[in-house]
Amino acid sequence: MMSGTKLVRRFFWVILMIIAVMFCAIYIYSVPLIQKEVYAIERNSARLALNNVFQLANKMYSNLEGYREQSLDAHKQRLKAVVELTEAQVINTFREAQKDNLNVNQARARVFENLRNFKYGSDGYIWVADHDATLLSHPDPRFQGFEISQTDNRDQSSIIREVINAAVNEGEGFYQYKWQRLNEGPPIAKLSYVKNYPQWGFVIGSGLYLDDLEIEVQARKQAAIQEVREALSEIQIAKTGYLYIFDKDGHLLAHPNPNIDQTSALELINPASGQPIIGELIKVADTGNELHYKWDKPSDPGNYVYDKISLVRSLEGFGWYICSSVYVDELRHSSVLLSQRILTIALISILLAITLAVFFVNRIVQPIKQLARTAERVRSGDLTARSGIERDDELGMLARTFDTMVHRLRTNIQTLDSTVQERTQELAQLEERQRLILDALPAQIAYLDKGLRYHFVNQGYADLFERDKTQIVGNTIDAVIGPEMMASIRPQITQCLSGSEVAFEYRFDLNGREIITKRLLLPDLDSNGEVIGLLNLSLDITAEKEAERRLTEAQRMSAVGQLAGGLAHDFNNLLSVILGNLLAASDRFSDVEGLQKYMTPAVRASRRGADITARLLAFSRRQALTPTCVHLPALLQDTVELVSSSLPCDITVTQHIAEDTSLFVDPGQLENALVNLALNAKDAMPEGGEIEFRVQPISITQPLEYDEPVTAGDYIEIQVNDTGSGFSEEALAQACEPFYTTKGSGQGSGLGLSMVYGFIKQSRGYITIVNRPERGASVSLLLPAATELIDTIRTPEAPPSDRLDFTDQLLLLVEDDRDVRAVVREQLVSLGFTVLEAADADEAEQLITTLPELDGLVTDIDMPGRLNGFGLAGLMRQRDAASTIVLISGYANNHQASTKDLQWKVLRKPFDRDALAEAINNAMQSVNPITPSNNKQD
Repeated sequence: MMSGTKLVRRFFWVILMIIAVMFCAIYIYSVPLIQKEVYAIERNSARLALNNVFQLANKMYSNLEGYREQSLDAHKQRLKAVVELTEAQVINTFREAQKDNLNVNQARARVFENLRNFKYGSDGYIWVADHDATLLSHPDPRFQGFEISQTDNRDQSSIIREVINAAVNEGEGFYQYKWQRLNEGPPIAKLSYVKNYPQWGFVIGSGLYLDDLEIEVQARKQAAIQEVREALSEIQIAKTGYLYIFDKDGHLLAHPNPNIDQTSALELINPASGQPIIGELIKVADTGNELHYKWDKPSDPGNYVYDKISLVRSLEGFGWYICSSVYVDELRHSSVLLSQRILTIALISILLAITLAVFFVNRIVQPIKQLARTAERVRSGDLTARSGIERDDELGMLARTFDTMVHRLRTNIQTLDSTVQERTQELAQLEERQRLILDALPAQIAYLDKGLRYHFVNQGYADLFERDKTQIVGNTIDAVIGPEMMASIRPQITQCLSGSEVAFEYRFDLNGREIITKRLLLPDLDSNGEVIGLLNLSLDITAEKEAERRLTEAQRMSAVGQLAGGLAHDFNNLLSVILGNLLAASDRFSDVEGLQKYMTPAVRASRRGADITARLLAFSRRQALTPTCVHLPALLQDTVELVSSSLPCDITVTQHIAEDTSLFVDPGQLENALVNLALNAKDAMPEGGEIEFRVQPISITQPLEYDEPVTAGDYIEIQVNDTGSGFSEEALAQACEPFYTTKGSGQGSGLGLSMVYGFIKQSRGYITIVNRPERGASVSLLLPAATELIDTIRTPEAPPSDRLDFTDQLLLLVEDDRDVRAVVREQLVSLGFTVLEAADADEAEQLITTLPELDGLVTDIDMPGRLNGFGLAGLMRQRDAASTIVLISGYANNHQASTKDLQWKVLRKPFDRDALAEAINNAMQSVNPITPSNNKQD
């Protein structure tokens, strides 16, 4: 049974220990309690049996006393019936005597004669006495005619006389007295019924000797004793315990032992006290206490060493003592026997449990052992092993699962083998590709151990030192780079071997050409943090250094451009003075002979100078916006068509426009921004998706957070939504920063969103980028609605027409350069205008507000004062909507001009009188000016 696997033995001993512990716990907890309780039950059964017998005897006594009373009542009724019968007989006898014509005495004699022979029962008879206590009729001849008063027994005579007197007085009744029997003997108690018959002058009595009644009661009592004896013979306490009855005289009335039944127990002595045991039993009667004493056993007579207890109850009516007697060891016998049986049952249960445990353990463990053997075969590499267990329980499910797992494992291993072969081949290809990549990298990579011996170099590193890689790997660094270079970089190598990253630049000559490298030394640490080698990464930054030089040059050129812009502005003012004066002199002194010979080259030179300044300004100019009123649905439709043609087929483009809206914006830049956003969305959806353009008007009444707080007003929101991967937290924070991109190296400039952001901010709009809850990202553009600027829109310029008449019109000329102001004044005057001059913006502002007669304004853009030229133009237009306004500037474009300022016509310096006249003529013909698409900014 015990020969098996470790699992079987463990299961068996665990179950055995559990059963043993349970048995010990049950035995310790229950057996002493059971013994105690059973002993108490046996004692209580003895007490209960005694009480039951006592109740039975008491009931018999009650029945006996009731029988006595009932029997007495029955005798009384019989006595009364006898007297009544005698009365009837007397009446009949008198009637018969009357029929026979007998006299009274004769009739009475006949009556008394008949009564003298009338008897009932064993000794019952009728007696008749007159009222003087003379017995007129009595069956005993001695008392016939006997006077009671003559008897020698005066007490008896007195009692009889009292009975007769009571009957005479009361009529009838029962009376008890002593009287001897007919066959003589001592007087004994007698009960008589006496009835008076005054019409006859005598009383009639019938009697019953009470001894006869007591004989009946005693017979009944003996029957009761026999019944109790029979009951006691059927009662057994414990094994040999019994009940018996004795009277106060020590006579054993009923005892189950026939040898001592109906004998005296006074001779039975308690060996411990030396006193009769009966006396000691009588002392504890009805006390509730038990008498403990030593006694012998029937199986061991005369050996008074056995503990015995007795409980006694007394029955006063009978004068009985009912006693229970039982040996103590017999009281304990039942509890001991029960405990032994419980122990036997427990042992049998343990054996049965052990048998069942062994059976079930073997039944459970056998398939587990089979599974273990199968698992051992699988561990040994036999993936064809099967458990072969076919069961419908959990073990069967486990076996099927195990077999399925092994099958899948074999399949997976086969697949894995194939995959490993494929991956090995791929890894080899990958290693080859990595080698090719590392070799193709424009960097020199090498790995050296702690002893500075090469373990790996890429082709770039080998090419740098004009060697083959196999000639480097395995050699020390000294043998490869030479002692001079080694001496130069030894401090950095020592620092790297101490555990620090080191970055430095190193210059050296190679074949007469200076090479500049940026080197990064990275320590290689083991799991304990010890340096086991270093990685050298060298980049040839010679080209970068050259690019930096060129960038510095470009920056210098940019600074030169900015300087050229400023110089060109001033130079344009000078050229304006020169050209203006030359042209004026040419016109005024055209009749002077030979003057044009000298004036024409000067004018031509001035115009060439103007062209040169124009080129300088073109070199330094910035991108200018050309805003106009844009019909947004049409522009969006064109943009969607443009984008859809360049997107993959798995990306759909939709548009939703809430209302027919318009914007005042540069249409080309807006279209460019939307295309940029669509292409960014495409890059976020490599597996396809949806791009949605959504346009809706929004009225902002409370501050709204975009890239900055949005001021209140009416706006148009343009949303570009996609279902791509969305933005990371880092990307959301840096999306609009220049040169930031989430694409790989060389795949994006990082300027797309930056260009959108710059355009939106330049157009006084707002932008926000969020991730959509469902999926993807949403870029919202918020631009001012066209209603805000609709009053500034101009119709296209009218085609050139004949010059208008400028005579008697008052113009204000604002120019901070005195010489330029003089030249322009002269040109305006020559055109017929009356001219007021202002040297700065503050003076011009004062004149505009105080002179309502002004018809127009010619002003420079950049000048000292609170307002610039655009501000003065706005002030003039606000004062008179039909005023003529021309702005002049030495810049080709004015980058400080706002979108609203682009409505004004700007005349570039230097200009002649005809150009000025044409500009004024166009301004006068434009009642509602608009900004031309080719307008330049100062």
